[in-house]
Amino acid sequence: MGTQQESAKTRVRIEQSAKRVRAYLGGQVVVDTLHAALVWEIPYYPTYYLPLSDVRAELVEDGVGKRSPSRGDATTYTVKVDGQEAQGAALRYTDSPVEELRDLVRLEWDAMDAWFEEDEEVFVHPRSPYSRIDILPSSRHIRVEVDGVTVAESSNARLLFETGLPVRYYLPKTHVRMDLLERSETTTGCPYKGTAEYWSIRAGDNVHKDLAWSYPTPLPESERVAGLVCFYDEKVDVFVDGVRQERPKTPFS
Repeated sequence: MGTQQESAKTRVRIEQSAKRVRAYLGGQVVVDTLHAALVWEIPYYPTYYLPLSDVRAELVEDGVGKRSPSRGDATTYTVKVDGQEAQGAALRYTDSPVEELRDLVRLEWDAMDAWFEEDEEVFVHPRSPYSRIDILPSSRHIRVEVDGVTVAESSNARLLFETGLPVRYYLPKTHVRMDLLERSETTTGCPYKGTAEYWSIRAGDNVHKDLAWSYPTPLPESERVAGLVCFYDEKVDVFVDGVRQERPKTPFS
């Protein structure tokens, strides 16, 4: 892992990644680098900034992009490679007050067809070197209530501990009132867990949208929660060994 830098003036946190990073568009390599920089534009996770010298695609200037209070004025570019193009998919801060950013390019994650760290495809956003997931079996008694209705109860949960988030209780479907759950069209992605599917919960006359989720085919590091059901602790009442837990305050509250 490389050195970490943070400007006291701009509060931009930058760290060199030790991983080989590649991005593809239309089956062609847009960038292949051993010198990617992780830049925390927001506190929750980083994005990749890539050396201009390692970009293999043509970058055609579109015009002035948004100004960042910390990074300065941006210029956007259309990415062109082998007949494929993604408009506005590249961004540079050539006159940034943060000197380390001036020769780097940020590619819009979703504008690329695929991203790889070494030879493993990654999804949603780069993995933070400071995020970790631990999944542990637990015999603690977990009970979940929605509007006073018990929707799940188990002494065979898997507890998922993820950096920066409250502990999550994943329960077997056989211990969940699946008759109260209604399949949602919502899906979300996580670079550590994979793609989640959601359920809304009917309790009495009320339907609470997207309160429960599951990872049917999680990524390898999260395989131990495959097919289990989890609930937003921020929005339901969770009892652990009979003790009601305080609802956590998170971005999902």
